[in-house]
Amino acid sequence: MTRSMERGTEAPGRASIGVRTLRTDNWRKAPLLTFVLLSAWVVYATVRVCWQAAYFAPKEHYLSPFYSPCVTASCQSGSHEFGTWFGHFPIILPFAIVTLPLLLGFRMSCYYYRRAYYRAFWLSPPACAVAEPHASYSGETRFPLIIQNAHRYFWVAAMLISLINSWDLIQAFRPKGHAFGFGVGTFIMLVNVLLLWGYTLGCHSCRHITGGRLRHFSKHPIRYRAWTGVSWLNARHMQFAWATLATLAITDGYIALVAANVFTDPHVSF
Repeated sequence: MTRSMERGTEAPGRASIGVRTLRTDNWRKAPLLTFVLLSAWVVYATVRVCWQAAYFAPKEHYLSPFYSPCVTASCQSGSHEFGTWFGHFPIILPFAIVTLPLLLGFRMSCYYYRRAYYRAFWLSPPACAVAEPHASYSGETRFPLIIQNAHRYFWVAAMLISLINSWDLIQAFRPKGHAFGFGVGTFIMLVNVLLLWGYTLGCHSCRHITGGRLRHFSKHPIRYRAWTGVSWLNARHMQFAWATLATLAITDGYIALVAANVFTDPHVSF
């Protein structure tokens, strides 16, 4: 990296402009809104993950996505859908510690989320055509940002977790003591799972896996069809990124209220 790149807007040869930007629109609105919404979601998710209660409704077989899979002996009876891999966790260790680092790695290394939180939290840069306040630039070549290069591996883990969430949805259609049933919570979980698949399959890494390095799409019709579908999702990756944050919180919140007996889930069973 050259010295001039390290000096950013103060590099020799760059136009000397006294103001930070020549933009006249309200460019601060987008990063500020992103900062508020992401911060609110992080606070909610942190509280729920550390709460370790009201995450499983046994009668309806609703398991919060924040706690799936629940594979410790500390989990509530009936929520061990994939068995017990670990003994009892100490009270300070969240049950979600098994999958949370993988999901955080996937979300934080996501190309859209990088742009979002780089602008909103680090002001790097806060908006297009707006100079950032940092005096140097190292890109994603040093720790911890070099971990961003592992996004494709986090995507594999996210695919596995999406399969687990899909299994949880199937179990929600099989309430306790019945062969088949559904309720409001079932459809909330269904919407969440569908959007999670849309976000996961629309990942840039998935798009590269399905159609990358192909020189002749006509010779690979199946991969071309898959690449076309993934490309459609990829074009809406930002919308899926935000929608899934909302549905994750709504799904978890609804299950928490049902599990805490705040109200009864309207349910039909056969």
